Amino acid sequence: MTRTLIIAEAGVNHNGEMSLAHQLIDAAADAGADMVKFQTFTADSLVTRIARKADYQLDSSGATESQHSMLRRLELTFDMHSALIAHCHEREIEFFSTGFDVESIDMLLQLGLTTFKIPSGELTNLPYLRHIGSLGKRVIMSTGMADLGDIEAAIGALELAGTSRELITVLHCTTEYPTPMVDVNLRAMLSIGEAFAVRVGYSDHTSGIEVAIAAVSLGACVIEKHFTLDRSLPGPDHKASLEPAELKAMIAAIRNIETALGDGVKRLTASEVQNRQVVRKSIVAVKEISAGDPFSIDNLGVKRPAAGISPMEWDNVMGRKAPRSFRPDEAIEL
Repeated sequence: MTRTLIIAEAGVNHNGEMSLAHQLIDAAADAGADMVKFQTFTADSLVTRIARKADYQLDSSGATESQHSMLRRLELTFDMHSALIAHCHEREIEFFSTGFDVESIDMLLQLGLTTFKIPSGELTNLPYLRHIGSLGKRVIMSTGMADLGDIEAAIGALELAGTSRELITVLHCTTEYPTPMVDVNLRAMLSIGEAFAVRVGYSDHTSGIEVAIAAVSLGACVIEKHFTLDRSLPGPDHKASLEPAELKAMIAAIRNIETALGDGVKRLTASEVQNRQVVRKSIVAVKEISAGDPFSIDNLGVKRPAAGISPMEWDNVMGRKAPRSFRPDEAIEL
């Protein structure tokens, strides 16, 4: 059984408040996630001061402040990261974060991270890709807004910089919050795996939990999903996030699906053994049969339970002489 890596994406849903960030760690740990992921950036490195907000950001946080001002409020310092990492250790959940620029990647490396997340927006950032590739670490790369050509170029940049393809996991993703079902195209995850011979997963921005669960059934080895303590909180990502009970339900369902997928070998299961004799049938007498009478369609039938000769032996039984007398409903013997 393959275990799916489940990343609970806190992102910027801490709203710049450390107390809220710590509560998000607790919620992710309580839900059973493997990792809780934040975002590491400085507004000055990430956006220009005149960059407009995305439509989903406008819907959730208004147009009165710029994207730069909004992001400035959501920055996490080195000391904040250290405190969150310490809390993750206490709760036995792995700290993870997306670094959006070279300096942020270096800070995460200094903090001890061994896996690095490339967000969809940085998929075409060649200097950034080369820097991550030069580290030779595990990479998880999202592919929102991308086609296969973009993905091929990004993987190529990582490989040329020093990261082998075996260390790269590619997440299918749609960069819209929430993602309409018609735009999910979950089979594209399979196309990515077939095209590039990489491990694949799914970064889910849909409402609800069913698409992430379906992705696991298709073979996703990583699931990433945004969550919040309360969807009504102010901020750009809360509205398209799961609340704690939903996150817990999603993770429980994924673990059930992993177990249900099994190893692919069709066999009698332990739970079926007790039912086999009751549900299957055997060849029985349907009327009185005297010793020496030939078995025929007139005196034999097939009924439960499977206490005698299998009906698959029907042709071998027909025409044989009864070795003894049989009462109606008695299992036939040869």
